[in-house]
Amino acid sequence: MLALTMIQQRKAVESIRHWWYSMGNILYPNSENIMITADCGGSNSYRSRLWKLKLQELATETGKNIHVCHFPPGTSKWNKIEHRLFCHITTNWRGRPLTSLQVVINLIRNTTTTQGLEVEARER
Repeated sequence: MLALTMIQQRKAVESIRHWWYSMGNILYPNSENIMITADCGGSNSYRSRLWKLKLQELATETGKNIHVCHFPPGTSKWNKIEHRLFCHITTNWRGRPLTSLQVVINLIRNTTTTQGLEVEARER
């Protein structure tokens, strides 16, 4: 379990790194800070030393200050970004069998709204 948690912590920061280099620095070229909202448990827990270490390495690498705001336990369900995003994703894949990881990624990637929402998805 410990090894799995360590892998998840590295992958969580790697996902942030990928977002920064593929989208973040293009959308926010003059930013000095990166703000991350996270739930309170699992791989991005406020108690995780590896999570903090990997975030610090990313901050040093990018030259950005990284701020993490953790939702209190049991409240991540009120994360506005997740609510705005996942209701459209689940609508998009409703009634379709999720037979493989690639099917899931493609369904997420093809999620759009009339208001202009576009979703990026990739396999790690």
